[in-house]
Amino acid sequence: MSKIIIYTANLCAYCTMAKRLLDTKGVQYTEINVDAESGLREALMQKSKRRTVPQIYIGDLHVGGFDDLAALDRQKGLEPLLENYKVTRPQ
Repeated sequence: MSKIIIYTANLCAYCTMAKRLLDTKGVQYTEINVDAESGLREALMQKSKRRTVPQIYIGDLHVGGFDDLAALDRQKGLEPLLENYKVTRPQ
């Protein structure tokens, strides 16, 4: 199964908001901090064609940034995308 990946940076309020939204949905994601290693930001820019963070991928789908993620949630389109990524908790 593909993963949810969120590219973030240090001191990024929108990154924090995106992670919180995903956390409230009960999904696991992989965070890649582009400030952590030289070249990661450039690789992200090539991959996403955008310069800003966060950049969020759900499987092979590039959702975009926090505003895109929040809009998708408001339009009730986020839940169906996340269905296969829900964390099952023991009863």
